[in-house]
Amino acid sequence: MKGDRVEIVVDAGGSTRTFEVEATRAGRRVDVRHGRGLVEVTELTRGGTAVRTARFLAGRVIALVEHPAADPALQDDEVTPLRRSA
Repeated sequence: MKGDRVEIVVDAGGSTRTFEVEATRAGRRVDVRHGRGLVEVTELTRGGTAVRTARFLAGRVIALVEHPAADPALQDDEVTPLRRSA
Protein backbone atom coordinates (compact mmCIF):
# COMPACT_ATOMS: atom_id res chain seq x y z
CA MET A 1 0.00 0.00 0.00
CA LYS A 2 1.31 3.45 -0.83
CA GLY A 3 3.04 4.89 2.23
CA ASP A 4 4.26 1.55 3.60
CA ARG A 5 7.86 2.00 4.63
CA VAL A 6 10.67 -0.19 5.99
CA GLU A 7 13.61 1.35 7.83
CA ILE A 8 16.85 -0.65 8.06
CA VAL A 9 19.71 0.28 10.42
CA VAL A 10 23.03 -1.32 9.46
CA ASP A 11 26.40 -1.50 11.26
CA ALA A 12 28.93 0.26 9.05
CA GLY A 13 32.04 -0.59 11.07
CA GLY A 14 32.15 1.99 13.84
CA SER A 15 29.01 3.89 12.88
CA THR A 16 25.52 3.09 11.68
CA ARG A 17 23.75 3.84 8.42
CA THR A 18 20.00 4.01 7.95
CA PHE A 19 18.24 2.99 4.74
CA GLU A 20 14.56 3.28 3.84
CA VAL A 21 12.49 1.45 1.24
CA GLU A 22 9.04 2.94 0.65
CA ALA A 23 6.04 2.00 -1.49
CA THR A 24 6.00 5.13 -3.65
CA ARG A 25 2.83 4.62 -5.71
CA ALA A 26 -0.68 3.34 -5.17
CA GLY A 27 -0.94 -0.43 -5.39
CA ARG A 28 2.68 -1.08 -4.47
CA ARG A 29 3.80 -2.84 -1.34
CA VAL A 30 7.04 -3.54 0.53
CA ASP A 31 8.09 -7.15 1.12
CA VAL A 32 10.75 -8.28 3.64
CA ARG A 33 12.51 -11.62 3.30
CA HIS A 34 15.38 -13.08 5.27
CA GLY A 35 17.36 -16.27 5.12
CA ARG A 36 20.82 -17.70 4.53
CA GLY A 37 22.52 -14.70 6.09
CA LEU A 38 20.78 -12.14 3.88
CA VAL A 39 17.96 -9.64 4.48
CA GLU A 40 16.13 -8.49 1.33
CA VAL A 41 13.63 -5.62 1.24
CA THR A 42 11.72 -5.23 -2.05
CA GLU A 43 9.15 -2.77 -3.37
CA LEU A 44 6.64 -4.76 -5.44
CA THR A 45 3.87 -3.85 -7.89
CA ARG A 46 0.38 -5.37 -7.74
CA GLY A 47 1.50 -8.08 -10.13
CA GLY A 48 4.55 -8.98 -8.03
CA THR A 49 7.21 -7.36 -10.22
CA ALA A 50 10.13 -5.98 -8.22
CA VAL A 51 10.62 -2.22 -8.65
CA ARG A 52 13.63 -1.88 -6.35
CA THR A 53 15.46 -4.22 -4.03
CA ALA A 54 17.84 -3.61 -1.12
CA ARG A 55 19.99 -6.47 0.20
CA PHE A 56 21.93 -6.50 3.47
CA LEU A 57 24.08 -9.03 5.30
CA ALA A 58 21.98 -10.27 8.21
CA GLY A 59 24.97 -10.09 10.57
CA ARG A 60 25.24 -6.32 9.93
CA VAL A 61 21.54 -5.48 10.37
CA ILE A 62 20.95 -3.87 13.78
CA ALA A 63 17.27 -3.04 13.38
CA LEU A 64 14.54 -3.51 10.82
CA VAL A 65 11.41 -1.47 11.48
CA GLU A 66 8.22 -1.74 9.41
CA HIS A 67 6.05 1.39 9.27
CA PRO A 68 2.63 0.53 7.77
CA ALA A 69 0.67 3.30 6.08
CA ALA A 70 -2.01 4.81 8.29
CA ASP A 71 -5.54 4.05 7.15
CA PRO A 72 -7.71 7.15 7.49
CA ALA A 73 -10.83 6.51 9.57
CA LEU A 74 -14.07 6.82 7.65
CA GLN A 75 -17.03 8.71 9.08
CA ASP A 76 -19.34 5.70 8.84
CA ASP A 77 -16.87 3.47 10.73
CA GLU A 78 -18.12 2.75 14.21
CA VAL A 79 -17.12 0.28 16.85
CA THR A 80 -19.76 -2.31 17.57
CA PRO A 81 -19.55 -4.34 20.77
CA LEU A 82 -19.35 -8.10 20.51
CA ARG A 83 -22.55 -9.84 21.53
CA ARG A 84 -22.92 -13.31 22.90
CA SER A 85 -25.64 -15.50 21.54
CA ALA A 86 -27.82 -17.13 24.17
